[in-house]
Amino acid sequence: MSDLVSILDGNSFVVSDRNGDIVPSVRFPTGVFSFDTRFISAWILSVNGERLNPLSTDDVQYYEARFFLVPGEPTHYVDAKLSVIRHRSIGGSFDERLTVFNHDGRAMDILVRLDIAGDFADLFEIKNSELDKRGRITTEIADNELRMIYQRDRFRRMAVISTSVPPTEIDESGLAWKFRLDPRDQWVTDLRVETVVQAAPGYPTEVSIQRHARQTRARKQQELQDWLAAAPRLVCENASLRGAYERGLVDLAALQYIPLITAGQSLPAAGLPWFMTMFGRDSIITCLQSLPFLPGMAATTLRALALAQGGKLDDFRDEEPGKIIHEVRYGETAAFEEQPHTAYFGAADSTPLFLILLDEYERWSGDADLVRELEHDARRALAWIDGYGNLLGDGYVWYQPRNTETGLVNQCWKDSPDAISYRDGRIPGLPRATCEIQGYAYDAKIRTARLARTCWNDPAFAQRLEAEAAALKERFNRDYWVERGEYYALALDRDGGQVDALSSNMGHLLWSGIVAPDRAARVVEHLVGPRLYSGWGVRTLASDQGRYNPVGYHVGTVWPFDNSLIAWGMWRYGFRREAGLIASSIIAAAPFFEHRLPEAFAGYDRSVTVHPVQYPTACSPQAWSAATPMLLLRAVLGLEPVGDRLFIDPALPDEIGRVELLDIPGRWGAMDAFGRPEVSRKR
Repeated sequence: MSDLVSILDGNSFVVSDRNGDIVPSVRFPTGVFSFDTRFISAWILSVNGERLNPLSTDDVQYYEARFFLVPGEPTHYVDAKLSVIRHRSIGGSFDERLTVFNHDGRAMDILVRLDIAGDFADLFEIKNSELDKRGRITTEIADNELRMIYQRDRFRRMAVISTSVPPTEIDESGLAWKFRLDPRDQWVTDLRVETVVQAAPGYPTEVSIQRHARQTRARKQQELQDWLAAAPRLVCENASLRGAYERGLVDLAALQYIPLITAGQSLPAAGLPWFMTMFGRDSIITCLQSLPFLPGMAATTLRALALAQGGKLDDFRDEEPGKIIHEVRYGETAAFEEQPHTAYFGAADSTPLFLILLDEYERWSGDADLVRELEHDARRALAWIDGYGNLLGDGYVWYQPRNTETGLVNQCWKDSPDAISYRDGRIPGLPRATCEIQGYAYDAKIRTARLARTCWNDPAFAQRLEAEAAALKERFNRDYWVERGEYYALALDRDGGQVDALSSNMGHLLWSGIVAPDRAARVVEHLVGPRLYSGWGVRTLASDQGRYNPVGYHVGTVWPFDNSLIAWGMWRYGFRREAGLIASSIIAAAPFFEHRLPEAFAGYDRSVTVHPVQYPTACSPQAWSAATPMLLLRAVLGLEPVGDRLFIDPALPDEIGRVELLDIPGRWGAMDAFGRPEVSRKR
């Protein structure tokens, strides 16, 4: 990824090499993408028959980049008579300005050629390295416009390429300009790519993928400035923390995505390049992490998820009444039901997480009107937990895909096929009940009981939920506790046996509050012990487990978001020093990724690697990684809403140092928080 340059705007993005070219690839998502389709698969610039090479590349903002280029291979002594600047941006359309400079004292005859192709690959086809198009690609040529059209039955996608300077030549594979460039002069043309889709049923037949009006760079810049100005201001000694926080704010702005169902309101897409769409779990957790900083995302996310809530039984989509959606896709494979993601419900944790976010949002914002607006949806979510989620009738939330062909086998956050295993590496049968989902269900009932009492005027319902939560907590601590190792099992198998791998999922139990108080210390010891803690963070799976792999997606890597929830849980149980250790470790890793925390990085021990090792296919930016510094700040500053006041109880580790967080928004208006390490206070 370090050799690639990406710009993005919601679920539209462009990925190229460092000279700005898009070279066709079946296996990696280089190209111009929107709504899960690659509209442009080749975009290659040459001057006088030569490809260009970069002198430098500037990622100006998340939505624009500049490439400074010369023909041929650059040498130690660069004396180019000609240079090129490509300045591109995305914001409703993909725009690129080409500027060719003549640095010589003589006129030059110039041929600029832009080779273009569109394969209209579905993102899943690229991810699975299986490009097998069943539709037909046609090309239409006008005076200064090239149209590439993909049609398969009623599924239609189109890329419209236009230029401000009419090309000398135009054909099905690109555009060319021939001109004479005077001494010390320059030549400029502005290129535009419009992406057009046939929309989902119930929407207009064709929709240009724009935010109702094309966004100029000036407008995008103003939007970003407004976004940053609305967030609390961080003043701190630790440059890594400051850099990660500021980078996270910008990345969350970049990932703002407007689904077709939200009437122009945005919520966070999950991550570039594979998950540029609405994900129930990812969007909810991102909103939970960022609530003290960017509360507006939560209300839109809650409304969108309620609107898309399951309403029927649909085995293909794993849909059940009351269940909260997992993800929505708009590409060809979803449209033709080659995979179920037109609206896919294959997540057992999104539903309790939805209830947790609803309560946490009201606690911060005081927006009881939204809680009342979504009462019916919340009650349906609770009914799913007790009904369809309670698959075996034992009071636990289990998962087993209804769609046995293309559905997800694991429907928890660790959703790769080998993520859930016994300590010896064996894979349990289905159904499975992972531990953290039970914690979420417990927390959801406790929180929804509060809402029933304070917002819905239903104390009897509140009392019932609290009794159910108490029974779940007692039962959970009996069934999931591994006596021999003194930790919580990763899951239960279909026979009620413990799937006894030692994993990071225990940290989520601390956050949920389901851990028995007399067991919390032992859980924390495991989380910061050498088997789980790498020095850079908590691994997803302990290093002595059968399936441990430091570069395995969910079986040994370190996930920043996972660690932020673990730190939050440690703070809840009073383990402030350990919470600070996790926070300072993750923040220390940030500079090695240019302060942009990735989706995951390798789980090698810190004593083995001088710096954290990048996971090869990690999404970056990733929404819940971008929000990780925010939740870590909340944990070390001890921020907690209590009624109409903000409770502040800081415990800063020495590595982070002094911190001020100014203008924290909430039902109290705006407040400031201040903290410094204990050592500093004693001085």
